[in-house]
Amino acid sequence: MIIAYVRVSTDRQTVENQRYEIQQYAQHHRLTIDKWLEETATGGGKMNDRKFGLLVKRLKRGDVLIVSELSRIGRNLMQIMSFLHDCMENDIQVFTVKERYELGNNINSKVLAFAFGLAAEIERTLISQRTKEALARKKAEGVVLGRPRGRKSEKLKLSGKEAKIQTLLQQQVSVSEIGRRLKVHRLTVSSYIKRMNLISPVQVKELAECSC
Repeated sequence: MIIAYVRVSTDRQTVENQRYEIQQYAQHHRLTIDKWLEETATGGGKMNDRKFGLLVKRLKRGDVLIVSELSRIGRNLMQIMSFLHDCMENDIQVFTVKERYELGNNINSKVLAFAFGLAAEIERTLISQRTKEALARKKAEGVVLGRPRGRKSEKLKLSGKEAKIQTLLQQQVSVSEIGRRLKVHRLTVSSYIKRMNLISPVQVKELAECSC
């Protein structure tokens, strides 16, 4: 049986490119794909927690697995090598489209698989290190990293409630009480009032001071 495996890391990615590449490869080599397996999962997770783990257990002697590239199998050297070792021991072939590997139970396949896995592991390590260095440099330069705190949640909770807040303020309702009615913290209410200029800063302070 010939099985094609396609994996993306997030639901924002598409499997169509991988499917197209595998279909073109199969057509060129006159192969008929008997089964497709697609999933969204990080390659760094445990193989048994993925659909791919179930597929591995069902592979039989003489089966052929086609992937767009070896990194679709896993994200670390040991995971990839363990899988390829099992395949080679059980006469299961692994074809990769981009690298054009046809890995079977022979010494050349083992050398190629090891070299690729090692190169991929080194590349990921270097990318990770460069990312950490870039973030450290930005932090040293005073760049604030990450999403600004408070602004998004405040906007989601109080946007569109300006009229209600203004009415409550005119009724001399305290900031704390407004927060309780709107189910947000009183500081969120106070900050939002200032930002929207619903009343003067002096009034906000007076209302906050009289809050219980």
